[in-house]
Amino acid sequence: MIRPDLNAPIPERIEAAHFIGIGGSGMSGLAGMYLDRGIRVSGSDRADGAAMRRLADRGADVHVGHDAAHLPAGVDAVVFSGAIWPENPEYRAAVDRGIPIIHRSQALHWLIGDRRLVAVAGAHGKTTSTGMIVTALRALDADPSFVNGGVIADLGVSSGSGADETFVIEADESDGTFLLYDTAIALITNVDPDHLDHWGTRDAFYEGFGRFAREAREAVVISADDEGARRVTAGLTHPRVVTFGRSDGADVRVADITAAGPVAFTLIHGDASVRVRLAVPGAHNAINAAGAVAVLITLGHSLERAAAAVAGFGGTVRRFELHGVERGVSVYDDYAHHPTEVAAALSAARTVVGAGRLIAVHQPHTYSRTRDMFREFAEVLETLADHTVVLEVYGAREDPIPGVTGELVSGAFADPSRVRFVADWPAAAAYTAAVARQGDFVITLGCGDVYRIIPDVLQALTSARE
Repeated sequence: MIRPDLNAPIPERIEAAHFIGIGGSGMSGLAGMYLDRGIRVSGSDRADGAAMRRLADRGADVHVGHDAAHLPAGVDAVVFSGAIWPENPEYRAAVDRGIPIIHRSQALHWLIGDRRLVAVAGAHGKTTSTGMIVTALRALDADPSFVNGGVIADLGVSSGSGADETFVIEADESDGTFLLYDTAIALITNVDPDHLDHWGTRDAFYEGFGRFAREAREAVVISADDEGARRVTAGLTHPRVVTFGRSDGADVRVADITAAGPVAFTLIHGDASVRVRLAVPGAHNAINAAGAVAVLITLGHSLERAAAAVAGFGGTVRRFELHGVERGVSVYDDYAHHPTEVAAALSAARTVVGAGRLIAVHQPHTYSRTRDMFREFAEVLETLADHTVVLEVYGAREDPIPGVTGELVSGAFADPSRVRFVADWPAAAAYTAAVARQGDFVITLGCGDVYRIIPDVLQALTSARE
């Protein structure tokens, strides 16, 4: 992968931009917003997809496959993501031609300009929290621009250009690029150490979030429950810090959570309180909603109006998303790829599965995280799922690490009868269907391409019925 150089100059004028990896959810959304600005857009990706076709329909010059010939003349900037390697022929052509090369975070920074930025960061919950803020602002008759890490179900898109001065983004801490932005209001959902392949140490991870908070111009909205967030808060001298969570003393406090099905809870702010019922399950989403409401209060909305607006949030794609029901077995997908996220996803599923069982299909994400956390994954999966199917590691941006496979996770189970490592996908789909019975939930877990196994699982369930 190519590590972003946040000190690299960003061109002041961009009239034509080329996106390497334009078909990805984040890059395609960003490219669409460049089109909204009247900028000529070109790009390529290794495979075709709906996002590329939508961009082509809007006038973008897109290509399947990477080739130096795809880089047109007159380009002011080449935009890349962390999925691109230095050997990419279009990247090499840009270097040879002296074209400015910027990371997607820098392309977003240029797009934001002098707008009032709400930046959402945290190891978990930031995609949902960003989606909640965006949909709530629209319900409150605002028109923000936004870039989210996942498709907002109610809107059908992950990004959009608005007419207001407010710009809402999911900010990425994995590579430190969240420190690039000129943030007005920072929302920190939690500070659970992750991505230590970039940060090196937990202390460096905490300091990164501390800097992100300190540099927020207007306010810091931060969890009162999370241990790492409390550590960051303790070191702040910021004039406006707003805390949220279940903890006593939180400025926006969550109480009386009822998590059976769609979660319901009470929000308390000062002398005001309001009962909220979300359209999505899971106690963790009550906490996400509290953070979103705290941001809206900071933007000037009342507790009652903010809570009512957040309650209308319908979820994001790849967050506890139902894909189908076959033979009485419901098949869901979730983006969870950290032990804390897996625990939240399975806990939410447990509230709605009733008497059925939870069968997790876990795809470990990155070799370094699997090496560092395989015991934690095994403990969470064994505790909260009734049975687990472990797939091979999705390497993403990393090269393989000798000895690190999905079998590390399955081998760490105390009861080997409750887990099976299956590296072959057709065999994994068939095994999952064979284990499942009527009333069960199958849930795929991971931020790689594990969702691609779902059609095979549904087909295997159908075949087993015939």
